This record gives sequence, C-alpha cells and structure tokens, in this order.
Amino acid sequence: MSPGAADDVVLELRGVRKRFAAGGRTLTALRGVSLSVRRGRVTGLIGPDGAGKTTLLRLAVGLLEPDEGQISVLGRDTSREAHAVQSSVGYMPQRFGLYEDLSVQENLDLYADLQGVAPADRPARYAALMRMTGLARFTARLAGRLSGGMRQKLGLACTLVRPPQLLLLDEPTVGVDPVSRRELWQIVYALVREESMTVLLSTAYLDEAERCDEVVLLHEGEILGQGRPADFQEPLRGRTFTAPAAGRDKRALQQALAASPGVLDAVVQAGGVRIVVRDGEPAGGWAGAAPAPVAPRLEDAFVALLRGRGEAPGRGAAPQPAAPARTAAPGGAVIEVRGLSRTFGDFYAVRNVTFDVGRGEVFGLLGPNGAGKSTTFRMLCGLLPASAGTLRVAGLDLRHAAAAARARIGYMSQRFSLYGNLSVRENLRFFSSAYSLGGRRQRERIGWALEQFELAPYAEDTSQNLSLGYKQRLAMACALMHEPEILFLDEPTSGVDPLARREFWGRINALSDAGVTILVTTHFMEEAEYCDRLAIMDDGEVLALGLPADIKRGQRAEGRPEPTMEEAFISLIEDRGRRAPAAA
Repeated sequence: MSPGAADDVVLELRGVRKRFAAGGRTLTALRGVSLSVRRGRVTGLIGPDGAGKTTLLRLAVGLLEPDEGQISVLGRDTSREAHAVQSSVGYMPQRFGLYEDLSVQENLDLYADLQGVAPADRPARYAALMRMTGLARFTARLAGRLSGGMRQKLGLACTLVRPPQLLLLDEPTVGVDPVSRRELWQIVYALVREESMTVLLSTAYLDEAERCDEVVLLHEGEILGQGRPADFQEPLRGRTFTAPAAGRDKRALQQALAASPGVLDAVVQAGGVRIVVRDGEPAGGWAGAAPAPVAPRLEDAFVALLRGRGEAPGRGAAPQPAAPARTAAPGGAVIEVRGLSRTFGDFYAVRNVTFDVGRGEVFGLLGPNGAGKSTTFRMLCGLLPASAGTLRVAGLDLRHAAAAARARIGYMSQRFSLYGNLSVRENLRFFSSAYSLGGRRQRERIGWALEQFELAPYAEDTSQNLSLGYKQRLAMACALMHEPEILFLDEPTSGVDPLARREFWGRINALSDAGVTILVTTHFMEEAEYCDRLAIMDDGEVLALGLPADIKRGQRAEGRPEPTMEEAFISLIEDRGRRAPAAA
C-alpha cells in the first residue's frame, strides 16, 4: 500500500502482539502485526480459521488490549482512550446481540439508548436506516421472526444508529443467502459513498473480498500481504485453468486432478474443474483433461499462498462402507418425500414438497433464509413431525418408525451442536454413547475420529476453544460415530475458510463413494456444483429440481447466456418475488 498522509489513516497497528491462555497452553493470536487502514475505503480482512482476524477487530475497537505494540483509531490510543475510541467506532461481531422478543423498532430504540442518541435525532436516522436496509415495512415484527438475512440487516442498523467514522464488521454475511449478501454489500458501499464511512470487515468468502478496495491476508497471526485484490491475483496469471468434465463425473475428475503432480489446487466449478498449477508448471493434459486458461481470482491466490507455505490440503476421512443396500426402499431410493408440508398455526413453513434421493447421492437443498430448508431437514431426521405428506428414510416410514430411522441417520446442525465446556474426547464419548456405542467399539470409533479428522493434538482441549474449522471437523466426526447410512449437513461450511471447505468436500466425496447418502444445505453457491442434484426452495416450496447444469440452463437470458449457479439462484428467487405480489 502506498503511504498516505497521516490524517488519511483511520486505523493503525504498530508491532501488535496478543496472546491467550487456553487448555494449559499459551496461544499467540497476533505476532507483531503492523497495518494501516485508510479513510473512505472498504478493506477486507481475510485468512484461514484461527488466523487472528476476530482478535484484530476486537483490539481495534478497544475490547482487548495488546500485549505489545500500539493501536490508534482516529488518532486515539485504544489502550488509553478506549471509551473515546468506542464512541467513534461501530462494531458488529459475528453474533450480534439482537433481542428476539423485541420488535425491530424496539431493538433500534434500545441501541439508540445504549449509544446515547438524542431523541430528537432518532426519527431521521431511523428513516434512513430502514430505507437503506429495506426493513421499513417490518418495524413492528419481532426480531425473532425475521429471516437470517433480515436479522443481519437489523444488526447492522442497530450498529449504525449513531453514525460511526469507522465501521468494523466481523464476517457480516456468514449464514445468509446470496440475495441477502448482495444487499448487505450494497448497504456497505452506500455507507462509504453517502456517509464517508471507513469500513474494515473480515470475510470467509473470497468472492466478496474481491469487491474490497484493499485486502489484508492474515495467517497464524502474521500479515502475508496487503494490497488491491488484483495485486494478489496478478502473480497467478498463466497458472489458472478450467478443465471441462465432458461427460466424466466432475467429483471424480476433481479428485484425479487434485492428485496430479504440478496441480496446486482443483475445485469443482460450473461444468468442470478449476485448476491452479505450481509456478513454472507447463500447461498439459492433467488426468487426461483438456484445460483452457482462465483469469486468476482472489481465492486462487489465497490457496496458492497458503499451500506454498506448506498448508497441505486435508487428507480427508476414509470412512468405512455404509450399511448394506438391503435397507433401501424399492427402486433404490433411500429417501422418499411425497407431498411434505409443515405448518405452525396458519403459517406454512414447508408446502407440498416432493423429491427422492438415491443411495450414495449428494443432494443439495438450497434457498434463501427462511425458505424451509432446516424445517425440511428436521422432519427428515425425525426431529419434527410432518403436518401432511409421507416420509420414508432407509425404507422406514417416519410416522411409525422414527426412532429406528434415526439410528441410520447422522445429523450435523447449522449451529454446531457441540458442548463447549467438554473436551474434544468428551464430546466424542458423549455422542457415541447417545448412539448406543460402548466398550471396545466406542474406543475404536473415538480413536478413528481422532486420527481421521486430525483431532488427536486437541483431544483434551475444550471444544469452545477450537477454531471454527476444527469445530466443524469435530461436529462431523460426532455425526459419523455410528456409521450412518444417511448424513444430513445443515450449512456445515458456514463461515469456514476456503481450505477448510476443500477438506470438508474431500470427506464428503469419500463418504459418497462408500455409499453414504448425503443431504446438504449451503448458501455458498460454488459448493452446490459438487452436488449430483439440487432442489431450490423459497417460501416453503420447491422452485427448481434437477442437475445443477439443467437449473443453470433454465435461467439463461439475454445478457446472461451462461449463468453461474449464484446468478441462477438469484434469478429464481427474484422471479418468485415478482410473481408473489401479482398472485396476491
């Protein structure tokens, strides 16, 4: 970053170190970090799980003090003038504290009281925030009744009731759908443009980071680079390719390419596999594919930088085969859903949903926040009774044999259902006991989980002290302790970095190859490309069902001849939104 005038720097860190004690060990979160954030810019903070991003943001707002070094915000030292700093900074943590039993308006009033906003200044500020977030029609609705995307926008509005000069956002788009993510970014840039605000945000989504004016890459508490996204991408020019599947199974092609010498990264994308090769590697037909050059992107640079430093991809679990196919329903369908509906009073959370899932299939369930995906999952797991329709899982009718069906199901919930005050080993022991494992078999499975998910070094650490990526590994290990035939994954990669997502999908591919049936929900549209088939839901109904390529093909339009999965998703949801008022 070229140096600017001193008054152009809003946030500056000089030689900052921060350590924490955890599990009898000392963890260094930041190691001599120095950086500057300039006025009127959107700066993205990226890095793998545990890199120190959240620690840096909490230090910047004065919630933590550095062990060494200095931090200044708008010319004020955060250690000596923490209260003054907090009065000029807006901070939205990952789990913003909305009061779900209060309405949108009552939440705004509460935060205006806490931030000392004069009553006379509130109406105009509220009106601007409601217009910006699109929540004007919902001021009387309870916060607990809002969708995930609307809650995020309300959290942002509450952070902004007193206009800050510097806005710090810790992964503001985690857990929200592509439509809501796009709206949140529109809000961020409106704040910069209309209110001359400076924004520093962390994100796990590298496509989002490409929208930033600058990005800072953190790794193990150190800065690996700071600059424009293009500055990171340029060194990879000539090293990025796409290989069309051309009738081959795309997941099998991805695995073959990932194992090829010279290939640094391989991910399923669109109708083929995107490849990053090592520096100096000549273009060739890796794994029999015919690659074509494509422009590098920030995620390519992120993965190349970290793997260049020895961050190897995860080995992936080697799961034992699923139970014999004799438990499958006639015709090979392991899951059969017919006319499924679920009501809560007069509200239809799920309405007349029908689909089948075959053995070993990876089936994706997509939709915006509040579409009914999690409700559908809970019914399929036997955790919630259906209001209407039939459900058969592993050949069993859930109305009459829910307990027997649950014994064949593994479930990884959207909010990791781990016990934070238990160690990794204790969580594994608890969940294996819940699945009726004991004695030698239990010990074998715990050993398997510690080895296959590379959790052994953390076996005695409490799970709340794990990074998000390791929490994900532990949650998945717990769901697999009893070797289920069917695995339900509800937004399992929400908030984890690209390397952790690659490791996760390596494990999913191995499970699918072993005959385990996978149902997964995700808001990350590139992950949807790994699925064999997709169902896209909105308002409790299925809008589209089929192969990813067919769904994208159905959303072709002038100016969008080859839509990405995200573009197809947004098109389907927006078309539904336009039809809904007409139907009403």
